[in-house]
Amino acid sequence: MAAIDADFSLLDNPIYNALGADQAGIAVTSGQARRFPSYIGPLAGIPDQSTRSYADLRQLAGDSHPVALFLADPPQIPSGWTVLREALMDQMVCRQASGRPQREPEGATIRQLTPADAPAMVALAKLTEPGPFHLRTIELGTFFGVFHGPSLVAMAGQRLSPPGFVEVSAVCTHPDARGRGYAPLLMSTVMDDIFARGKTPMLHSLASNEAAIAVYRRLGFTFQRNLNLAILAIEA
Repeated sequence: MAAIDADFSLLDNPIYNALGADQAGIAVTSGQARRFPSYIGPLAGIPDQSTRSYADLRQLAGDSHPVALFLADPPQIPSGWTVLREALMDQMVCRQASGRPQREPEGATIRQLTPADAPAMVALAKLTEPGPFHLRTIELGTFFGVFHGPSLVAMAGQRLSPPGFVEVSAVCTHPDARGRGYAPLLMSTVMDDIFARGKTPMLHSLASNEAAIAVYRRLGFTFQRNLNLAILAIEA
């Protein structure tokens, strides 16, 4: 079941709230703005879309470090920024810890990933584009992978941790290994780990990705709200 003390309002601004609590130890801050270190990823949060918040965020972006925001309202980007991408996302949560795949993959092995696997994880993410993934993104949580021999062919793990919740993220499968159920199997493994810690799994998906959303619903996820993705860089 969902964590008893879960405050679902925290999911209205998940990056900002994660970096202000459970993941504050790795937060880089400037005034009201917060971000993950650039070597982990571009996710950043601001409390609102005021001029002050964007000015603080500018101090964290730098010339070569874009920032990615999850906004409750449509982006209101002030001058001085280049918008690299905007998209509507579905935020989903899973309140029930049951009814998911519990099996070993045929002809493959599944195990928890370690920092030694990071280069293979980055290569798989670069090929499949599940979202930003760097060599040290693995530090954000527990990741699991499916291997064909020595080759990593699928993975899923954890990213944002606002109080009471953990985000399922980096779900991807090599094109040559798709159609074998690896994604739901790995997601189930990650979700079991989250539930075992008394947390509620949640995730973010592009609203246009209907195929992925259908898989998430079969795993027990339900729609929570829409958020607006905005990836920004300082204007040259």
